[in-house]
Amino acid sequence: MKALIVEDKAYIRKGLINLLETVETNIEIIGECATVKEAVVVSNACKPELIFLDINLTDGTGFDFLDQTEHLSFKTIFITAYEEYALKALKAGAVDYLLKPVDVEELDLALKKIKALPITEQKEQINTVKKVWYQDDATLVLSLSDSFQVINLQELLYCESDKGYTTFYLANNKKYVASKPLKEYEEKLQKVNFTRPHQSFMVNLKFIDKYDKSGIIYLKDGQKIPVSSRKKEAFITTFLNYNSH
Repeated sequence: MKALIVEDKAYIRKGLINLLETVETNIEIIGECATVKEAVVVSNACKPELIFLDINLTDGTGFDFLDQTEHLSFKTIFITAYEEYALKALKAGAVDYLLKPVDVEELDLALKKIKALPITEQKEQINTVKKVWYQDDATLVLSLSDSFQVINLQELLYCESDKGYTTFYLANNKKYVASKPLKEYEEKLQKVNFTRPHQSFMVNLKFIDKYDKSGIIYLKDGQKIPVSSRKKEAFITTFLNYNSH
């Protein structure tokens, strides 16, 4: 059984390979990937039968990877740190998952279960996971100076960071200033199609009208967002992938 490991931490990948050698001799590791971008390329080229898939990767999520390889047929075992929102989604879908650090007995059990599960049935389970995952991330609660404000992330155009504060700009022309830096929100926003093209900005991909190769994003409301030279290549990849399906 050809297997691919998609995990952004090298020591987790190495540990998993060592455990696989002790519990399963019938699995051939054909590759290791640390990002969504790498995983898409390798899986398309090598067509693995099994993928050990981390949920939070440096350039997106495991669900981004699944969306970009939906034409391929492979079984999936998720890997996750102990995080409530991840476990809630995984349990709701009844999919196989491994908690970090991976336990050898849990790995053995997951492999036995996954081999007996038809791919079509697992795809249905994963669709349930995705629905719960994105539903949980549909809103964000901001701590403002005088209140707690709930915002709908599907209506959030972009965020701008300045001196430890973050301003949230919504499609209804409202804006809110929260007393936390942008990095505090980055992980959650990346799970719902936001990208960070510049140290001071995060942008909702669905509101991008065009990208000017000079390094400027134009939003559908006319707003301009800069793309830093350091983040340019990663942004273009994310932008093109998002708009290719």
